[in-house]
Amino acid sequence: MKRVAIVTGAGRGIGAAIAEALAAAGFVVARVSREPVSEAWHGPSDAGAYYSCDVADLTGHDALIERIAVDLGEPECLVNNAGITSRQRGDLLDLSPESFDDTLSVNLRAGFFLTQAFARRRLAKLPGQPGSIVFIGSANAEIIGENRADYCISKAGVGMMAKLFAARLAADGIAVFEVRPGVIRTAMTAPVTEKYDALLAAGGIPMQRWGEPSDVGRTVAALVTGAIPYATGIHIDVGGGLQLHRV
Repeated sequence: MKRVAIVTGAGRGIGAAIAEALAAAGFVVARVSREPVSEAWHGPSDAGAYYSCDVADLTGHDALIERIAVDLGEPECLVNNAGITSRQRGDLLDLSPESFDDTLSVNLRAGFFLTQAFARRRLAKLPGQPGSIVFIGSANAEIIGENRADYCISKAGVGMMAKLFAARLAADGIAVFEVRPGVIRTAMTAPVTEKYDALLAAGGIPMQRWGEPSDVGRTVAALVTGAIPYATGIHIDVGGGLQLHRV
């Protein structure tokens, strides 16, 4: 039986790496991104399909999942990776309502309501069947990034959102996890490469290297394939020890 997974924000970076890791683990992957459809993933195939969709538009969620189910089969896994950073890094006293609203709309609101739609469908179509949901959070759920307050707030919210869905869905066999990347080499971190290189040189990352998108992808694949079978509602730090407090 085909195992179908949905990965949002899958056009590049961490999302693309998650999609690749899930495909390698045997999933048929629906790659969702608001970027234009990739020629390499145009239409359904044995490996998956690419869907151009802005998940911040809540009105499209049910139709998106229905289309994926028709094309590929009923999805058993949802990975909420779609996310943006602050419009502009800077003093939180200068943070604009527009930046705040944009960031929370994508990072928090979209993930909540897409998960709601996914869970409702899963329980209605395949009650009692196992499934999984993963939220891609951030080390900034707990570690302050003073120059991007809205991003940090959104990721702290993701942490609680994952716990809430885990509590609601555990008895139905749907496991929910949060993965918190640290300093990962992506387009989002490219503008501050010098800053993170300095952090690395100063010993701020115990494992002494940048993280790669594949580090996150392999972690997600391990979770959704049952490598941690008797767990739900937990978060996994993928940051080389960045979260460790040392004096």
